[in-house]
Amino acid sequence: MISVQAWSDAQLLWDFQQMGHEPRPCSVAIGLGSHDLGVADTTVDLYHRGMAPLVLFTGATSRTTRERMPRGEAEHYRERAIELGVPASVILVEPTAKNTGENIRFSRSLLDERQVPVSSVLLVSKPYEERRAYATACKLWPDVDWVSASTPMPLRHYADALADPRLVIDMLVGAHQRLTTYARQGLLVEQDIPAEIEAACRRLRDAGFTSRLAPEAV
Repeated sequence: MISVQAWSDAQLLWDFQQMGHEPRPCSVAIGLGSHDLGVADTTVDLYHRGMAPLVLFTGATSRTTRERMPRGEAEHYRERAIELGVPASVILVEPTAKNTGENIRFSRSLLDERQVPVSSVLLVSKPYEERRAYATACKLWPDVDWVSASTPMPLRHYADALADPRLVIDMLVGAHQRLTTYARQGLLVEQDIPAEIEAACRRLRDAGFTSRLAPEAV
């Protein structure tokens, strides 16, 4: 049973992860691979709304996606997009990235290889990782304009959809932890984190929501 306090703290982290960007037309939409097909669906919706003429899906597999997406996250996203009416001709697939940094670097390399001019990118990620994805992208590819997006969904609905509320809170705590530890390692742009957000994360860690923390911080 998840306490009222834990839900309240999780909501704070969820809201903080949302960048609040208004989608606008960009050179390309990049969908970051994961267990969540909602990333593909949101990327498709943005394409159909005229927000990008080209879609790039990036991602190999991980321990959470090997069984569900045996052909690779990016390939399953591509198949989903085609099912939803996106022409195959406007979809690029980067099938080897295994983390967010590689998602950005390998996507950039693929676009360079295809000689696609890029001045702005619509970056589509899971709702609880918007800020981390954005901060990573700004660090690794600073000379483009990044617009962050994710599936618009309340925390409770997202937890219900995954049928594992505790795991969702664990992932929120892990995403927040990486904002600070990865910034110290120079892997992403440092974020200004309010004290109330740090306190909420500490309370959740003390309550045992730690399964998705990076190993060195467990």
